[in-house]
Amino acid sequence: MIDAIRKNAVTLAAFAVITTGLTAVVNSVTKPTVAHQTQLQQKALLDQVVPPEIYDNNIQQACYQVTNAALGNDKPHALYVARKGEQLVAAALETTAPDGYSGAIQMLVGADFHGKVLGVRVVEHHETPGLGDKIELRISNWINSFSGKVVHGPDDKAFAVKKDGGDFDQFTGATITPRAVVNATKRATLLIETLPAKLDSLPECGETP
Repeated sequence: MIDAIRKNAVTLAAFAVITTGLTAVVNSVTKPTVAHQTQLQQKALLDQVVPPEIYDNNIQQACYQVTNAALGNDKPHALYVARKGEQLVAAALETTAPDGYSGAIQMLVGADFHGKVLGVRVVEHHETPGLGDKIELRISNWINSFSGKVVHGPDDKAFAVKKDGGDFDQFTGATITPRAVVNATKRATLLIETLPAKLDSLPECGETP
């Protein structure tokens, strides 16, 4: 009986070692492919909020970390800077709308340094299907209404949903979600305006802030 238990234990141990080894090999082989696909997906998303024809640098490598309450929390958010030659032309900034109906909404906002929004995308959310999920491009083109709009300072009343006296449509039965996205976009765009002067002091992505 004891010999049988020992034999089973040895067999299980050997199986565990072999399985772990195979997992490590598979991970090692697939890791570069996964990383490459992640890079491609990130670039495709950045191209949706900052048109690639306006810059000529590697925007993914021009990555900095920004920590500011205007971004919805106290965590570092990635900032991707677009340049044309030596000139700064625009940036894409990760931001959080903390006041969505069903929790925080993760976003990417692209803008130039004069208050003009170039594009906005929602990266992650938990809003109600059929109502708040219209912030997703695959559900509705509402998110495209930001492109080309200009934020005229923090007191710009037009940069709000229509229910609050602004220019942006709200959703039938769901005002909280679009209001959160509009306000987060406004805050991120205003922050982007201030960043060229602070760029040298910002930590690069991967550094400890």
